[in-house]
Amino acid sequence: MAHINLLPWRENLRKKRQKDFGMSVLLALILTGAAAGGVHFFIEDMISHQEARNSYLGQEIAIVDKKIKEIKDLEKQKAQLIARMNVIQSLQGSRPQIVHLFDELVSTIPDGTYLTKLEQKGNGVTMDGVAESNARVSAYMRNIDASEWMGDPSLKVIESTDNSKGTFTLMAKQIDPNKDKEGQE
Repeated sequence: MAHINLLPWRENLRKKRQKDFGMSVLLALILTGAAAGGVHFFIEDMISHQEARNSYLGQEIAIVDKKIKEIKDLEKQKAQLIARMNVIQSLQGSRPQIVHLFDELVSTIPDGTYLTKLEQKGNGVTMDGVAESNARVSAYMRNIDASEWMGDPSLKVIESTDNSKGTFTLMAKQIDPNKDKEGQE
């Protein structure tokens, strides 16, 4: 006798295929979700790692900026100290000049002439005084011109008073002969 299968085999096959397709779709969704989750966690890890690096670099930059500021402050202090040292050295170098100036004032002033006021501004010296005659003022100017520590005399004012004495205002330059010698060497 022949075997006839009366079971609904086509419908069972269709259900099996639908079940297999559903399982494949579910498996694909699970794998896609896992891949998306993996990519998400990987990117989040990279972002957090980069943020940590940025934070570290920010801290290091702040430290370097602080050191740069300290260096600039030290350079300012150094420049100020060098300026002070230069002022002190120039004062030390010019200390004997005032002694020489007063010595030259005493040695160049002729008899019959005396000073009433002396003012120094930089290298310029202004002298107010009284002289018995204009010839004494001229002699004083010649003495200043011949002096080693003073030069370039110029008469600003000369006035005769009623008691035969004249007042004068004379300007001269203070010269440092040691600077000329240093420049020649």
